[in-house]
Amino acid sequence: MSPRRRKVRRDSERGDPIPLALRIGVNRFDVLAAALALGALALVVAAGQQMRAPLATLETAPISLDIGYLPGYALRTTIRMFAALAASLVFTFAIGTLAARNARARSILLPLLDVLQSVPVLGYLSFTVVVFLRLFPGSVLGAEFAAIFAIFTSQVWNMTFSFYQSLRTVPGELRDAARSMRLSAWQRFWHLDVPFAMPGLVWNAMVSMSGGWFFVVASEAIAVGAWTIPLPGIGSYVALAIAKRDLAAIGWALATMIVVIALYDVLVFRPLVAWSDQFRMGAARGAEPPHSLVLSLWRRTAALRTLDAAVRRGLRKATLWRGRAGTVPRPRVRASAGTLVYWSALTALAAGAAAYAWRFLAATDAREWLHVFVLGCITLARVVVLTLVASLVWVPIGVMIGLSPRWTARTQPFVQFLAAIPANLLFPLAVFAIVRFGLDPDIWLSPLIVLGAQWYILFNAIAGASAIPEDLVEIARSLRVRGFLRWRTVLLPGVAPYAITGALTAWGGAWNATIVAEMVHWGDRRLVAHGLGAYIAVQTEAGDFARIALGVAMMAAFVVAFNRLLWRPLYDAVERRFRLA
Repeated sequence: MSPRRRKVRRDSERGDPIPLALRIGVNRFDVLAAALALGALALVVAAGQQMRAPLATLETAPISLDIGYLPGYALRTTIRMFAALAASLVFTFAIGTLAARNARARSILLPLLDVLQSVPVLGYLSFTVVVFLRLFPGSVLGAEFAAIFAIFTSQVWNMTFSFYQSLRTVPGELRDAARSMRLSAWQRFWHLDVPFAMPGLVWNAMVSMSGGWFFVVASEAIAVGAWTIPLPGIGSYVALAIAKRDLAAIGWALATMIVVIALYDVLVFRPLVAWSDQFRMGAARGAEPPHSLVLSLWRRTAALRTLDAAVRRGLRKATLWRGRAGTVPRPRVRASAGTLVYWSALTALAAGAAAYAWRFLAATDAREWLHVFVLGCITLARVVVLTLVASLVWVPIGVMIGLSPRWTARTQPFVQFLAAIPANLLFPLAVFAIVRFGLDPDIWLSPLIVLGAQWYILFNAIAGASAIPEDLVEIARSLRVRGFLRWRTVLLPGVAPYAITGALTAWGGAWNATIVAEMVHWGDRRLVAHGLGAYIAVQTEAGDFARIALGVAMMAAFVVAFNRLLWRPLYDAVERRFRLA
């Protein structure tokens, strides 16, 4: 018995009053953890009240470059991004599982995800901002939901493809064990699918969070034709600093981003990485597993751990619920009728969507279509070259980092920060260099396209290398398998599904990034490169919805065509070739 419990027992035997903290098992770590949790809750509540203010308050309290407002702006931006991340997680679990488990749904969802991934953030904002403002008339909440939805569209596809890839590559022995234990679909999802996918999903959640930062300027400084709604946040702060050519304000915004990223890395993502390490297949790699001070603090609490145990018991009962769906045989007599109804409804929905889109596309002539197609070919060449170069550079680096838990822990916050730098912050440097040295914008604006997309490749390579079973690495080491043979037989097979997922999402992210990289602003100076992204950005500023729709449709056509012709066949080949039994 511990000294504290012996003291409580002696006090109770003497009849002395026992302190409440001792009776319920509270220690100093409980107090610290509770203070952190209550502080975070208070900040969220305060920001939530501001988000429900009347829309007119955005005019009476415009965005200011005073650095005193930056902490509040940072809080608003962070809440939007975590709200979008939570929505992305729900979407990922639902759609990723449906696509992986149902062949009929997969035939529809994968092409649909390809299309949605290819639509740039400005393409969504151009049409959704009006919808959300009408859903919440006269309230800031409408603009908030429009910004959260735009950030959601920059985060969700990477997570969905990662989860889908994990479910499709569950090892055969684990699937056989689930069948032998007669697990229902619900039980298999929570006790096999989610744990197996968790390490990769956590890493992709981090890069999705960084992807949200990359598009935060476009999401918060909403400007579509006559609509100009600058929401309080770091994104709108950066947009105003660029418009006023204030380098000091951009520096303060960058410093604030560093602080915010460091805080949520320590408080959220490091605990998640350390917690998810228990689900990695194989023995622990090395003698130094991922470590988190916050997770260690939680594990040293007393009362909160008791509450945590009770919550875990409730969740375990919920996830072990079997239901009756697996015990009742399904009738097959109506299978053909059901299939006919399914495809009829799907065809009608697709026809309605096509007819609605044609209302915008028909407002442009054939010459405009040809012009946009040529711009798409120019952007295609840029994206292909940049994605290939980024893959050749970052896959080997990511594998080397992922094989070492020490280097993984050291580089995690640094890579998160690099991935979160919006291209807009580099506009002053890009404009100065291009104007000063008379450079060609068509060439020298191109690196901005891959600035954010390349980190999808690195994060997935790190996650893939971390997921390689230690047994395989040890066998290769004991057999003295080195150099190219080690890469060909151990490392590339282990990381290939993750690398393809990273390249696929980087491909879509690079297309999305063209809207902010092919046309840059610095004060009243504007540099425009020839390309489809610049075309969409220019038409968005003008509020020409017909040409916005044409540009978005052409970009979706390019992305989907290449996904069907290249990425999907390559993905399926890698899945068949390198699945673990």
